[in-house]
Amino acid sequence: MEFNGLLPKLPKPIRLFIGAFVIVLSVGYFTGLLFVSETSTASVSGIEENYLGNESDENADVMKFKKSERQMLTIIHTHILSMSFIFFLLGILVWLTQLPTKLKVLLTVEPFLSVLLTFGGIYFLWSGVTWFKYIVIVSGILMTATYTASAMIVLYQLTFSKQYGNTFNQ
Repeated sequence: MEFNGLLPKLPKPIRLFIGAFVIVLSVGYFTGLLFVSETSTASVSGIEENYLGNESDENADVMKFKKSERQMLTIIHTHILSMSFIFFLLGILVWLTQLPTKLKVLLTVEPFLSVLLTFGGIYFLWSGVTWFKYIVIVSGILMTATYTASAMIVLYQLTFSKQYGNTFNQ
């Protein structure tokens, strides 16, 4: 069976279902990024402070303490599992789009590497290897860029594929 370009060929109700899923998934994903921004972990120093605490900074607006091992394992466990499912499901949809195979491989494999580097990096940072904060930032940016590109491509091909007509006119 040929999977390349199958997404725009699906019946309109299935494309609407997939589109609704990707939109709701994206709301959840980007809400998570807003949470990261609110906890000031969107910067290199903020990442370090969020996991290692800021008890030595007497001028801190919000006092933060180093996360316990149990907290770290919970954060890492839940994020790796949930993000693996997110990228697996979105990856299936990417493989159904009409794109070059190398681009599909990049968009579907890179997020898994970024998940491991981001959350593994957070663990290493917490363990005292503080330079991992840079790995966490770079891999987090790559993960978000890949998610955004994949979701936009899927939504575009569901809605505006010229080869098979407009989604809402069929």
